[in-house]
Amino acid sequence: MDLPLDRIELETTLLSRYSQLITPRADWRLDRSAYILLTRIEAEGPMSIGQLSEAFGLDQSTLNRQTAAMLRSGVVERIPDPEGGIARKFAITAEGQERLESDRERNRTGLAKVLSDWTPEEVAGLVEALSHLNRSIERLDGRPWPRG
Repeated sequence: MDLPLDRIELETTLLSRYSQLITPRADWRLDRSAYILLTRIEAEGPMSIGQLSEAFGLDQSTLNRQTAAMLRSGVVERIPDPEGGIARKFAITAEGQERLESDRERNRTGLAKVLSDWTPEEVAGLVEALSHLNRSIERLDGRPWPRG
């Protein structure tokens, strides 16, 4: 039994569970998939279904359903490819940007409550560890997340 891996498995399971408690989903203005897709479009600019499929490793039918719901809710719009390609791309609308920022601020507020008694050094250590973990996952997956 590899105790560190057992602990990491448990703690990441709990983190997944507790992230819903930090900011209850009922308070969110976007569903989880829209939040993640909008975050990626915000980072990379307008993206086609094919680009989203490649970025997330999801089949196009799944993304068609998710983006159709996002179009209906007014958080994205279809635009011609700014680079002149044939495929239309999804861009964030003003409403989508406002909802994304609103939910992001809810997340930050919840995290600030959780971390309120942590030292700046502890917070920096968590940032470094989470970044390292995510980059390691992305390296194995072959789909790095764009970071500023």
